Amino acid sequence: MSKALRQNGLLLLLLAFLIGFPFLVGWLTDSSPVGIPRGDRMVMRGESVRWQAVLIEVYILAILAMSYNLLFGFTGVVSFGHALFFGMGSYILGLSLEYTGLDTGLALTLGVLAGIVICGLLGLLIGFVTLRLRGVYFAIFTLAVAEMFFIFFGRFQLTRAEDGFAISELPLWLDPAQNRLTFYYVALALFVATFLFIRRVVKSPTGAVFEAIRENEDRAQALGYNTLRFKLLSIMMAAMIAAVAGMLQVLLNKKVGPELLGVSYTVDPLLMTVIGGVGTFAGPVIGATGLHLLDVFFRNSAISIGSFTIDIATVWPLLLGGIFIVVVLIFPQGVVGTWRRWRQKARSPAQRAGPPTARPRPKEAPE
Repeated sequence: MSKALRQNGLLLLLLAFLIGFPFLVGWLTDSSPVGIPRGDRMVMRGESVRWQAVLIEVYILAILAMSYNLLFGFTGVVSFGHALFFGMGSYILGLSLEYTGLDTGLALTLGVLAGIVICGLLGLLIGFVTLRLRGVYFAIFTLAVAEMFFIFFGRFQLTRAEDGFAISELPLWLDPAQNRLTFYYVALALFVATFLFIRRVVKSPTGAVFEAIRENEDRAQALGYNTLRFKLLSIMMAAMIAAVAGMLQVLLNKKVGPELLGVSYTVDPLLMTVIGGVGTFAGPVIGATGLHLLDVFFRNSAISIGSFTIDIATVWPLLLGGIFIVVVLIFPQGVVGTWRRWRQKARSPAQRAGPPTARPRPKEAPE
């Protein structure tokens, strides 16, 4: 137990900080973490409530990035259609809430279960059809499938085509417009559960096969492993986790639209994974947190050069590309991977070699 606490002490401290974050911000800014009461309802105003929404978006993006990292970082499968699962999870939940006519609680439960199962089966089907393709061929095929669904829902009149549709009612306890603090802790719990689940999977024998496929699939096949089966398992789990992120996004914004199937929800987790560190546990979380907080701090800012004023929102994609180039040049293996390499180089040669092993004593000759 003490060894586990030492190994995970920093993570536990971070979790404690995130649990107390709404109350800490409320104390520092003299705002209420639960909003302002107005009659029989709560109005979500104040710095604490605003920063809860910011961190909820960080959790959602981190879950999406971790799901992509499971597929790309730990299994070595590059997909350009990961947004398909994110968007399909959101659409399935939205359709369940708005078009089934069921009780809100029951519709929410059925929508969550159906979204996870259907996205898992969709990932299994796509993987079974296309995973025999390798490298860029698989990536382009997944992009084509995702774009096909994007175009379909952009013209599907039942869901109001490009405009999308709003979620009119949610259970009161989960409605971020009424109980954002509760929703904050739900998103935090799902974020922590995703992190622990992926870490447990990767450290299991199945995860060892994932990494063997990433390093050399032909060698893994030569050792007797059915690599197609393990890649199918990886894409299915990644699809289900991405669907959970999509459902959280819908619950937060109470809006479903074809933009959730857009290519940005594939490119963003890819960038977050590369910046944070491919094939690491904390890398996608660091990448998602850094990029989203940069967006929050600088998106509505402006740069003045003489008499010219440049709105950062208009050049944000250009700045994001520049940030990505700089980070990749400074951290070629991502933030986490490069930090590990620097730390290993800083250790003495004796520490890198590890403790000396005792030589076995020779047996004495019998008299």
